[in-house]
Order: sequence, then C-alpha cells, then structure tokens
Amino acid sequence: MMEDKIFSGKFYYFGTFQDLFVYVKNGVITDVRKFEKSVKTERIEGAILPGFFDAHVHFRDPGETDKEDFYTGSMSSVFGGTTTVLDMPNNIIPIRDYNQFDRKKAVVKGRSFTDYGLFSLYDGTNGDVISKESIGLKIFMGESTNSTAFTGDYEHDQFLEKYSRPVVFHGESAECLRKNSAREVKTLIDHDLSRPSSCEMEALRTISKLKTSVKIAAHISDYGNAQSFPEKFFMEVTPHHILLNEEMQLGAYGKVNPPLREKAVMEKTREAYLDGKFDLLSSDHAPHLEKDKESIQFGKSGIIGVETRVPLMLALVHKKILSLDTLLKTGASRPAELFGIKKGKIEKGYSADFVSVNFSDMEKLNENRLHSKLTISPFNGFDVVFPRNVFVRGEKVISNREIIEDCLGNMITPQVA
Repeated sequence: MMEDKIFSGKFYYFGTFQDLFVYVKNGVITDVRKFEKSVKTERIEGAILPGFFDAHVHFRDPGETDKEDFYTGSMSSVFGGTTTVLDMPNNIIPIRDYNQFDRKKAVVKGRSFTDYGLFSLYDGTNGDVISKESIGLKIFMGESTNSTAFTGDYEHDQFLEKYSRPVVFHGESAECLRKNSAREVKTLIDHDLSRPSSCEMEALRTISKLKTSVKIAAHISDYGNAQSFPEKFFMEVTPHHILLNEEMQLGAYGKVNPPLREKAVMEKTREAYLDGKFDLLSSDHAPHLEKDKESIQFGKSGIIGVETRVPLMLALVHKKILSLDTLLKTGASRPAELFGIKKGKIEKGYSADFVSVNFSDMEKLNENRLHSKLTISPFNGFDVVFPRNVFVRGEKVISNREIIEDCLGNMITPQVA
C-alpha cells in the first residue's frame, strides 16, 4: 500500500492551468481541490501535465537486447515524459502464443521505469493461442522488421470480428509491396518508391471494411490516404512522419517503414495533425545497431523516438504551432482511453502520473544525452523541451532531469485496466 499524498502546484485541469491540490492514494487520484488551509503538500514546480502515453514502441526485449531492452527503453521513456508504453510483439521470436507471451512477461518483469502493456501478434491462424493478458493485437498487413504477415481472409475472419480489444494494423499492402520490391534502394527517395504511398492506401481500404470493434491504423505516413476513409478507423501518426521527409540528408537513420515521404506530403500530414485530425501520436520507437544503419540499401528500417516524441511536441506548443490540447489528446488521454486504461488525465480515478515542464527550457536536441542503447537520432539539433520532473503513480522518478527511482513500472492487462 502506498502512503497517501497531497500534491500542490499549477496543474492543467479541464483546459486551463490552475493552482490545485491533488490527493493521491495507492497511486490513484482520489480528489482534486482548489483551496486548502494548513495542509502539508508536496509542491511540484512548473506547469504540470498528465504523464504521456506511447501506444507503439519496440523495445526488442527479449531476443535483441543488444539493440534495446526494457530497462533502457523505459528509462528513455520517462526522461521524455512518457509514463506508460505499449510494446509491440515483433520480437525476433514473435509473440504469437501464450507461451511466448508468458516468457516475455517474465523477462521484462521488474525492469521497467514505466507502466507497460504487451501486444500479441495475430497472423490469421493463431487466434486460439493468443494470451488473454495481451493489451491488444498487432497485424502486419505487409512485411516489416521481424514480422509475420497476415495470411488469412480479413473480411471473413471470425476471431477478428469478435475480438473486443484494440487491433493495431501496420498498414502496407503485402501485394503492393511485392509489386515494388524489385526497385534498387540507394536513397530515401528510392525507399519511398519501393514502398509507395499507394501501398498504404490499399491497406487502409481493407481496414475500413473490417468489423473489428477498435481498429487503429498505425503510423500513417500520408494523410491524403487516410482522409478518404472518415471515421472508419482510429488514426495514429508519428513525429517522424510530420517533421522529417525523404529530401533530408539523414542516411539510413531516416529509413523507416512506412517510409518518409516527399516534403509536400509531410507538410499535409503535419497540418492534419495540428488541426486535430489524428487520434494517437506514437513514437514507433524502433532501435537498431550502428552496423544495421551503415547504408540505406542494406540498412534496417526503424527510428528511435520514445525519448524525443513529447519534447519535440512541447517545443511546438511553446512556439504556438501546436495546441496543448491537441498534444494531450493524442499523446496522453485518447490512446489511454482506446486501450481502456485510466491514465492521461488529471482527474479523480485516474493514475497519478504527472510531468512538470518549464517551457522556457527549450534547447537543441543533443543526441549524445539520450538514454537508448543507440542514441543517433534524425532529430538531432531540433528544438525540444524536456520535462523537469516525472511521477509514475505518485512516485517521483525524474527529479530536475535526473533519475532518482529504479524500476517501479507495473504491467497493465485488460483484466486490471
């Protein structure tokens, strides 16, 4: 049992910053009050926001812990203001049955700074062996890192039709990718052409027809595709698809699936995000070794981003480019809501996850100060605002940008969410 706590400070509460007293018991907010006399509190300095929620990370653990593991990945998360992550199942041995799920669950237990959920991979044949503790399903509609592509009949899949948890789709059509796979890839533009936007469009068309209750189209790279299917699925976007494009000199560190697109497409996708058209902002954090990024042609796809996702957006908020409400909706409250988790808001009954920020702390990103095992970032030199303090379920984990607590993170399952 955690001791009762009372926090005071300037909290973002129902759309405005207010001086409040927030009562916490066992890591959950029990009350929010405006005025208290003679009450001993723990004062939090700065602008206080709810902890952020990243619904799409690849921590590579177990199997490829030379690239990342739950300890380093979750540490990166909290330094970036993210207090909850959902980890994808395309480990080197994919998490496609309850035995592999239980193995992964045991390996990562006690090694996370953040709360976390674990996905299972669905390939169209393994519905009867999916762990009931899975936070959701991931379907790769086309080939990507360590993935087993879906081989079933989407429109007549009874397991998918009845599944009540969220299903996240890597939205690139397998047939379309095969048609374009012979292209030689020596530049990021070539990579774009080898996995063209039309492959995303074909996949989204399929997703739009499915009867699955909660459908999330992951990492949409071209909003022009998504706008053809209004309210047919929930839409996720990443910082790299709204801030980076194929014309930038990023080398293999800009190689990702789906690819970075041309500048005009990036700008249209960014405007759609700024206008509130997307439901989730996720990092799709996907680390690799330096040797895996030596060339674009043979380099593996994936960009690190769990530590930079929120700081990049906070800088846009400070510049008045992005509204704070849009950031909090897509980066905290909406993803938590879709997965049935009481996080992402400073309200009674929600997890006491807090992030405090001084917006005047804006600086240029120095990739050498990041905490992933591979710190080379395509966002190096971008404006960022890192949080000063981070709390997970009422426990301070980051204090004045220094880590002060070890792994307090708990696994979240559908049964306890």
